[in-house]
Amino acid sequence: MFSQSLAAATIFHGAHPEAVSEFVNRHIGGHHLDLIGGENRAASLSFREFAGFGLSRISYGNHVRVKTPALEDVYHFQVVTRGECRWRSGSDKLALRRGQALMVNPDEAVDLEYSPACEKIIIKVPMAVMNTVQGTDSRANVRFSRTPVDLRGCPSLTSVLDAVFAEFDEVPEGEPSEISGSYREIILKKLLKVFPSNQDEMTSGAKLPPGIHRILRFIEENVKEEIDVKELSEVSNMSTRSIYNAFSRAFSTTPKAYVKQVKLRNLREDLLQGRCRNVTEVALDYGFSHLGRFSSDYRKLFGELPSETLRLLG
Repeated sequence: MFSQSLAAATIFHGAHPEAVSEFVNRHIGGHHLDLIGGENRAASLSFREFAGFGLSRISYGNHVRVKTPALEDVYHFQVVTRGECRWRSGSDKLALRRGQALMVNPDEAVDLEYSPACEKIIIKVPMAVMNTVQGTDSRANVRFSRTPVDLRGCPSLTSVLDAVFAEFDEVPEGEPSEISGSYREIILKKLLKVFPSNQDEMTSGAKLPPGIHRILRFIEENVKEEIDVKELSEVSNMSTRSIYNAFSRAFSTTPKAYVKQVKLRNLREDLLQGRCRNVTEVALDYGFSHLGRFSSDYRKLFGELPSETLRLLG
């Protein structure tokens, strides 16, 4: 994934991790670097600005820990292209592997642990640029949820990024691209579509019929129970067909899939808050009797197995 991206913009290769860290502090985002496993001169970094973004490819080549304070006025789109990165913020803990991506919000301090083989693509998006996207709600800044996304399941976004990197390599540094503005708008809209955010709630919530609001409240209040569409129809006074159509328009999914997502998100919160003794107990509590299928669905949504969530908590 993005194997040759930014190859023409190499700043460091075979460097000391602290040299890369110093550049990152100046151009990408402030942080503190701790070397955990030696000081191999195997770090590399490529960087260039394009279409209002800061594009970088980073590998520290060592087992390191990176503590990042609030980013102030920028977002970070981070995708792991090799190795593993453990991500912590407050009570949330994740293990991101190849192909998995996350959005980091302004004012969100994070604690990252890179494996020696870990490599990332990071796109720095100024808040002012994010707020230019047409269709976003101007009442509040965009805030992304802490939900990793596997880009291997998002071919349209990866294709756009590949096109941007190709355009980037064709345009000499310092020379503006005639279509960079178009790329910027497309990337921003793709990020908002792929990564869950408060914009989903603001743009869809106001358009939902009253019956759907009653359904959402019912799901939250009965999240550990078995919920079928017949019950939702009775709660909302809507036909089954109307419910399916409304969920398709508002959430791009079915009522059954939506209920499963709510269950998984609440279950994960129970794991992170230590409100259960083990994975089997909490899975059965939420009605997941097929543990293998449950673990697979959990990993697709959060990028890690439920057992890994518990292990990270410890």
